[in-house]
Amino acid sequence: MNRAIEDFRRKMKGRKVAVLGIGISNTPLIRYLWSMGADITAFDAADGERLKPAVEGFKELDIKYSLGKGYLEALKGFEYIFKTPGMRPDLPELIRAREEGAVITSEMEVFFDLCPGEIFAVTGSDGKTTTTTLIYNMLKEQGYRVWLGGNIGIPLLSRVEEMEERDKVVLELSSFQLMTMKKSPNVAVITNISPNHLDVHKSYEEYIEAKKNIFLHQRPDERFTPPRLVLNYDNQITRGFAGEAKYRIVPFARTTEAGVGVAVKKGVVVYRDGSREVNYVKAEDIVIPGVHNLENYMAAIGAVEGYVEPRAVRKVATTFKGVEHRLEFVREVNGVKFYNDSIGSSPTRTISGLYSFKQKVILIAGGYDKNLSYDELGMAIVRRVKKLFLVGQTASKIEAAVRNALKESGAKADIGIKRCETFEEAVTGAYEAAEKGDLVVLSPASASFDMFRNFEERGNRFKELVNSFQAF
Repeated sequence: MNRAIEDFRRKMKGRKVAVLGIGISNTPLIRYLWSMGADITAFDAADGERLKPAVEGFKELDIKYSLGKGYLEALKGFEYIFKTPGMRPDLPELIRAREEGAVITSEMEVFFDLCPGEIFAVTGSDGKTTTTTLIYNMLKEQGYRVWLGGNIGIPLLSRVEEMEERDKVVLELSSFQLMTMKKSPNVAVITNISPNHLDVHKSYEEYIEAKKNIFLHQRPDERFTPPRLVLNYDNQITRGFAGEAKYRIVPFARTTEAGVGVAVKKGVVVYRDGSREVNYVKAEDIVIPGVHNLENYMAAIGAVEGYVEPRAVRKVATTFKGVEHRLEFVREVNGVKFYNDSIGSSPTRTISGLYSFKQKVILIAGGYDKNLSYDELGMAIVRRVKKLFLVGQTASKIEAAVRNALKESGAKADIGIKRCETFEEAVTGAYEAAEKGDLVVLSPASASFDMFRNFEERGNRFKELVNSFQAF
């Protein structure tokens, strides 16, 4: 056990600890803290009935609860508070607790303090999960012992005592996780930045500032290679971060000239550094479709350059078929192909998905409103969609954007737009409207929370419906 973990154990023993949120990452956190002898109270906005399975799972632990409406009113007298990532740090109850002397942290912040291995971390508005998974697979193919976590994989804090200095840890980090971070990974990757999560962040500027924490606190560590920051130079905002970086920058650019870094040359993804040029993979060999996935590969190569050989990258490119819910091919029914892109929870993500197909598609869109603009999506729908099925809170906003785009473009052919009351009606209606050779794509350009717990549940429901359609 490393010294940092020993110190943390001593620090937690007998202390009054609050864990805010009984979710996926905090469930193992509660068990880990309890094993250290912490006096734990678990807080959650959900009531006891909804949390009954989680509470039952803790029945052998001596912990207390504060659940349901007004659950944060009991947040008093705690020495350490672990908040869930989606909770704003400026809630009045947290401000009061901080003023009273409580240390407010999170599972991920503590993991950064305790992790003995080298950390690679990825953030961005789109492409985080795929890029993170690619880095993980490339390092693993090279022969490293690799851990995957953050927003994907397993909650890693409860596994930190199994890790060694030689291990590599690959994390996907959201703006919520990064918002209060005071440490940065040794290898930081920012795929792109565009407006997102403005239902939680007070402004686009706050969202951008949160993302920057992935590199602002980078420090050299003699155990590892010098810190590096992988930046998308095709994105104006991320390119602008270069002026704030203190250490090595590895640019990647598909459409502009970066001079050094990762680029596409005659259909091959290459890394260039002065007179040195390394051919990593042919773009045509990448199994998963879309230019956005080509960019995800470029970002991943920028992260692993010097760690892995081109053969490892090529092996991943020719075998990795993508992450579930990301342009995932579901099945073909009576000549109609169905694709699940439930991860498309922002306009930019859906736009990328639409341009991944060579033909116009039948699109199912709409969901929870994150206060984003749909103007650009409206024009993309005019250009890339033949029929549109809308559902959820954002249906009217998306339809208005499409109507405006039709007027602006002077398009002669209208798009068939159907507003639906339920998700099931939208999926079934899209299938009934499809003809042989059509593609039906779920890419909502909106979050899922008005109808589902998360995008995974939404995608799984889509697949259930599609798999229920009868072939004839």
